[in-house]
Amino acid sequence: MAGSRYVNRIIKGVATTDGAGVELTRVIGSHELDMLDPFLMLDVFRSENPDDYIAGFPPHPHRGFETVTYLLHGCMRHQDNAGHEGVIETGGIQWMTAGRGIVHSEMPEQQDGLLAGFQLWINLPASHKMTTPLYQEFNSSLIPTETRENGSTIRVITGCTQQGTCGPVHQPLTDPLYLDVSVPAGQSFSESLTRDHNAFVFLFEGSAGLLNDQGEEVSVNTDELAILSNGDEISVRAGQAAARFLLVAARPLNEPVARGGPFVMNTPEEIRQAFDDYNSGRF
Repeated sequence: MAGSRYVNRIIKGVATTDGAGVELTRVIGSHELDMLDPFLMLDVFRSENPDDYIAGFPPHPHRGFETVTYLLHGCMRHQDNAGHEGVIETGGIQWMTAGRGIVHSEMPEQQDGLLAGFQLWINLPASHKMTTPLYQEFNSSLIPTETRENGSTIRVITGCTQQGTCGPVHQPLTDPLYLDVSVPAGQSFSESLTRDHNAFVFLFEGSAGLLNDQGEEVSVNTDELAILSNGDEISVRAGQAAARFLLVAARPLNEPVARGGPFVMNTPEEIRQAFDDYNSGRF
């Protein structure tokens, strides 16, 4: 079909640790996929073993981008050097714009049980990298769910679906779409996308069929990310079991990217300035 998106590439995440030794899978931001403009990193964490996550992410700085934490299970307490504190609970979202600089921590609130979710890093344009830090936080009850005729359900975190359900998070700089989609076994889901926005599908339950550039269906399996071509629409068909996946898209910035650990700027000089400002207590 004209305008349909297809799978450009399928990525498997790599096991790594971050924070104080939290076990996770890095899907974007690894040697397999450095970035997908404006997406800088996607980490997946999922464990019932507290040894994998209990040490959490003690105080650390950020500058120049946004961190998006979406919890599927468990609770995570966060606080920062500006006095902001709260708890992200199951089904909740924290969309933090680090801007000019913030020091925060993210620590599991629970001592046992399943902790699962995602952290996505989204770049900011050069004109807004030094903006005032901002939080957009919403618990599960404030995230709308759309149900389609075939039983598919869509939790809408940001952006609007083709049926008009809009999420609570607003970010006009990159105009992101962030959907948590569940599709019953054997059923199909389709959604309109902005043609020139970069987009991906990340399967975290089941498997699904998506088209390749030859119009043939290819299987995307659990814990795989499908990078999508440009186009106006995406179609996904669940396999023999129900499928659940993230569908994420945003406007690319097409700007130079300089990275230095927790800082993402446009030039190496700006990275050096970020380290100097942090070490001098100017965050």
